[in-house]
Amino acid sequence: MFSNNRHYLPVLAYRPAEIATTVLTHHRRILLHGPPGVGKSTLAAQLAHELNKAGQSCYGICADPGSPAFGFPGAVSLARWQSDDWQMCSYEAICSLNAGRFRLPLVLAIQHLIPSFDDNILLIDAPGVTRGVAGSELLQGLFEVAAVDAVLMLTAAGRPPALLDELRSLTSQIFIVSASVEARQPGKRNRAHQRTKLWNDYLKQGIEQTVELTQVNIIGTPPPLGEVSAWAGRQVALLNRNQTQVMAEVKHLHGKQLTVRLPYLPHAFDCVLIRDTQRSLSGLVETAVPFAAEPLTYLPASNMSDLALQNSGMQVMGRVGQIDFCLVNGILGDPLLHVRLRQQRRSLLFDLGEGVRLPARIAHQVTDVFISHTHIDHIGGFIMLLRSRIGEFPPCRLYGPPGLAQNIKGFLQGILWDRIGGRAPQFEIAEVHTDHLLRFRLQAGQQACVPLDEIKLEADVILQDADFRIRAQLLDHHTPVLAYAFEPTKEINIRKDYLQTHNLKPGPWLAQLKKYLLAGNDEAIITLPDGTMISVAVIATDLVLIKPGKKIVYATDFADTADNRLRLQTLARYAHTLFCEACFMEADTSQATQTGHLTTRACGEIATAAEVARLVPFHFSQRYADQLQQVYDEIHAVCSCVVLPPALQPIGRTNKQDELS
Repeated sequence: MFSNNRHYLPVLAYRPAEIATTVLTHHRRILLHGPPGVGKSTLAAQLAHELNKAGQSCYGICADPGSPAFGFPGAVSLARWQSDDWQMCSYEAICSLNAGRFRLPLVLAIQHLIPSFDDNILLIDAPGVTRGVAGSELLQGLFEVAAVDAVLMLTAAGRPPALLDELRSLTSQIFIVSASVEARQPGKRNRAHQRTKLWNDYLKQGIEQTVELTQVNIIGTPPPLGEVSAWAGRQVALLNRNQTQVMAEVKHLHGKQLTVRLPYLPHAFDCVLIRDTQRSLSGLVETAVPFAAEPLTYLPASNMSDLALQNSGMQVMGRVGQIDFCLVNGILGDPLLHVRLRQQRRSLLFDLGEGVRLPARIAHQVTDVFISHTHIDHIGGFIMLLRSRIGEFPPCRLYGPPGLAQNIKGFLQGILWDRIGGRAPQFEIAEVHTDHLLRFRLQAGQQACVPLDEIKLEADVILQDADFRIRAQLLDHHTPVLAYAFEPTKEINIRKDYLQTHNLKPGPWLAQLKKYLLAGNDEAIITLPDGTMISVAVIATDLVLIKPGKKIVYATDFADTADNRLRLQTLARYAHTLFCEACFMEADTSQATQTGHLTTRACGEIATAAEVARLVPFHFSQRYADQLQQVYDEIHAVCSCVVLPPALQPIGRTNKQDELS
C-alpha cells in the first residue's frame, strides 16, 4: 500500500537548504516527525541555521523529554535560534523521560509554551513515539495545541512513514524526507549520558532548599511518603498556578520535609510535581526503578529431593537491597526465614522450624535468631542449629518471648555433653518484654542459666547494628508471639559519573567516607586521592546518593483481633516486603478463630492497610496443598500487592510490582 500511495506525497532529499526553501516559505508551524534515530533534531537545527542566514527568526520546541537536543531532561523546552545555536526561552516540566506514557502532560506543556513566542516560524521536534495508541494520540495532541500546518516526515531508507494514515487524517501538507545517511540512533547509554550532562549543567551552581510538604500540593505520580528511599534522586518541579517555576532534584525526604537541590529559589510555588525521572545509583538520569522491582522466585516443591520437603510447598527466594532471603521450608512447611547479609558473610534466622534444608556452612554464620514463639514448628529446628555450633564459635544470640531461656535450657539439658570439652555451643538469650530485654547466657554442658544485664527498650528496637536494626512487636496467639521488622539503616551509593568527571580514583578513602556518613560525622575531613582535604559534608553533596534501606517484616501465628491488626500495621507501615501467615481460607474462619490464626482475607487486609509494597503470604495449612490457586485468589481479592507464583497467575493477571515507581 505504501508503494502505491507514496507517489502522491512530495518526497524531499535530505538537503536542508532546499527543504527550507520548499517548505518554510509557505508554512509557519512545522512538525518534524519520525522514529528515533532518523535525525529530527539535527534537521531542525540545520533548518533554523538556513533561516537565520536568510535573516528570518526561528523558534524551536524540543518535545522529547528523554533525549532533548536542548533544554533539560524531563521537560519540554522552547528556544530561539541565535548565534548559531538554540538559546533557551522557557520550559515546562514533565518530570518524566517517557513521552508515550505521559503524553497528555507533554501536550499540555506545549500548550503553555505556545503563547510565549511571537508569530515567527516554529519547528517542533517531536519525540520518537510513532507506534500504537500512544503514538497516535500524541500526534493528534501535538497537531491540536500547536496548530501544525505542515509535517516533515523523516523515514529511514526502505521503511514506510510511521502513522501515515493518522497524518493524512490531520493534514494534506506532508513532506516525506529521506533520513540522512549519517543519521544514527544513539545507544541507550549514550542518551543517558547526554541528558545527564544537561541536567548536571542545570544544577551546577545549585543550592539546597527544604520544602514543607504540608504547605503544598503534591501532584503527578509520587511514591508513597513512607517510601523515603524512592524519593532520593527524583526530579521534581515547583509550580505556581500550574506553571513551572523551577526544576530540582531531591536530596532526601525526612517526614514531611523534602530537601531539594535547585539552581535558584522561586518567588512562590504551590505545587510539587513528581513523576518517574530519577538519578540512578550510577549517577545517570534515568527512569526510576520501581520500588518493589526486585524479583521473587518460587521454587517448585518438585525440585526438593526429600518427600517430606516436597509437602512443604514452594520455596520463596529473593533479594532486597544488600540482603538475600529464603523461606527455607516453603509456603506450607515449618516457618524458617533465612536472611543473608551478602557483604558481611552473615546470616539471620526468623523462627527455627525444620532446618534440614539449611546448609551447615550457612548455620555456622548465623549470628542472631528471632523466634516468634516456641510451638514446635517454630523452634523444632533448634537441634540443627545446636549441632552446627559445636566448635570454636562466638555465642549465638536468640530473641523471643518471655520463657525462651527456659525452653532453650530444656533443649540443652536433654542431651549428654560429657565429651564436648571446650567446644560447647554458647547462646545469649534475650526475652522481649514490653519495655525491656531480660538476658541470659547458656552453654551446653553447664547447668547454670547466667543472668546478663537487662536492656531498656526504646522505640521497640531489640537489636541496633551498624547496618540495620530489628524492631519487635508483641502479638497475641492465645500465647505471646513476636513479629519482627528488619530495617537497614542507609544505602550509601557512590556516583561513578562524578568520580570520572573529577578524576577521582576509587580507593580506601571511599570506605572511610561511607563510615563517617553512617556515623553521622559530617564535619570529618577526608583526604582525596590528589591530596586535597575536604569535609565529608562538602564532598558528599554531589558524590553520594543516600537512600534509607528497604524494610522487611516477618509475622506469623497470631489471632485476627483489632489490637493485633493495629500493632502489626504500625510495625509494617510502608514495608518493602511483608511475610505474613495466611493459615486458613475464609470457609474455615471458625477454625482460624479457635486456633488464633489469620484467614487469607485478614492477611490481605492487613497488608493493604499497612501500605506495604509487596506481600508474601506463607504458613498455609497443609489441607490446602491442592487448593493453592483458591488460596491466592482470596488474598488477591483484597490485596493487589500480593506476589503470586507464576504458575498460579490466571491469564490477564500480573503482579502489582511496578506501580510504586
